[in-house]
Amino acid sequence: MSHATGDRRKQPRAWHSACLVLALVALLALAACDGQSVDEADLGVTVFAAMAGPDGVSMGTVALTQGPNGMLVSADLTGLTEGWHGFHIHETGSCTPDFSAAGGHLNPEDKGHGFLHGPNHPGDMPNIYAGADGTARANVFNTQASLKSILDDDGSAIIVHAKPDSYGEDPGAGDRVACGVISRS
Repeated sequence: MSHATGDRRKQPRAWHSACLVLALVALLALAACDGQSVDEADLGVTVFAAMAGPDGVSMGTVALTQGPNGMLVSADLTGLTEGWHGFHIHETGSCTPDFSAAGGHLNPEDKGHGFLHGPNHPGDMPNIYAGADGTARANVFNTQASLKSILDDDGSAIIVHAKPDSYGEDPGAGDRVACGVISRS
């Protein structure tokens, strides 16, 4: 048997393995989207939330950039107490007259809350940490949110909480200490 003949018998196995890997990657990409449809025109588009405290003082910005499998959420915040803070997308694009106007977490499919509790909703995001100087910078990738879901008829807001999210069924993140309406401008 020649060396070339042996290579030919290995090619079908390698080709089948490559096809299996590609199919698995495609399925994982679809699962990562979690049913959120992304409009091609939205890819790469960035929207912003100008964050403010209850007294109206600026506390920085949050930028949300649409990718093919979710959104990159980039926070650059100031004026926070040192430590961990809950960081969520809320269902209504309003911070006035008080932060309760933002409603609950963004949850269009009525999923449960918390990374450790079960299938969570698009409003859930990891806690952010503020240093001793009160600044917090974070990049979070949210596979469940999309421009389509956050810029619906009543919009959405970003909320920073006084305490960390528990990641369980009850957020337990405490008071809302910063809010910003997400907008295209």
